Amino acid sequence: MTTTPNPVLKKLGLADNDRVAIIHTDDIGMCQASVEAFADLNETGIISSGAVMVPCPWFLHAAEYARQHPQVDLGIHLTLTSEWKTYRWGPVSTRDPASGMVDEEGYFYHLSAPAQEHGDPAAVELELTAQVERALKAGIFPTHVDTHMGTVAHPKFMGIYVQLAMKFHLPPMIPRLDEAGWRAAGLEAEFAKIAAAFIQQLEGSSLPLLDMLGGMNLDTDENRLERTKQAFSDLQPGITHFIIHPSKDTPELRAITPDWRCRAADYQDFMNEELRQHIQKIGVHVIGYRALKELMP
Repeated sequence: MTTTPNPVLKKLGLADNDRVAIIHTDDIGMCQASVEAFADLNETGIISSGAVMVPCPWFLHAAEYARQHPQVDLGIHLTLTSEWKTYRWGPVSTRDPASGMVDEEGYFYHLSAPAQEHGDPAAVELELTAQVERALKAGIFPTHVDTHMGTVAHPKFMGIYVQLAMKFHLPPMIPRLDEAGWRAAGLEAEFAKIAAAFIQQLEGSSLPLLDMLGGMNLDTDENRLERTKQAFSDLQPGITHFIIHPSKDTPELRAITPDWRCRAADYQDFMNEELRQHIQKIGVHVIGYRALKELMP
């Protein structure tokens, strides 16, 4: 992150050293279990935002929930990858191989690297726009845009991502990293320098940005509640986009992904009143993306 305090904090009526978390549910609509978990967590759990995957099979179920709960803080999880082995999805705008977005099976690539390497920027722009437009048409009032598996965080796509956010008046999930921060995030030195200058330009235009991306990895469910509490205790001053992947434990979820235990644990933990009390006790402020949407220039 940059060394200067985030100007968004003052606009939100907070102090420069306040710790703020957007508790964010990823992958909504990936499967039925993700939608059901989000519904429970939105109504009685400990989340403040989430994002839906438009190309996925259970998107319509998520959209139905959003129509029934128009005040829900739900963004678009812009999707250019399809990571699972036997459960796949592809673009909503085209299936033309010339787009560079589909693999030999006709779906999005499994991983970000080939999606970034092969994706034609013009085709990607059409696809990401189509995903936002499909969400709007389905009756969702999105609060933000973010990126599945970080795929848009690439020189070919970042400009498209920001332009899309501005076009639809949606805050984008972008951390305000300096050059060293972007290098630590895995960018090559040349692009890290460009990215840092780009961030300064965006902040100069009053685009509300984040300080950090954090959350719970999908590595192990062992001691997950205690590790989640520790992750909140370790938050630094500024605004953290805190990522979780909650789903109900269903046969479908178990068949899709080997990390189902972590996803089921996230659901249980963020329904747990003990975690809510911990977050309140340590003084972390919880906001949603709607607060940032209201600050969009």
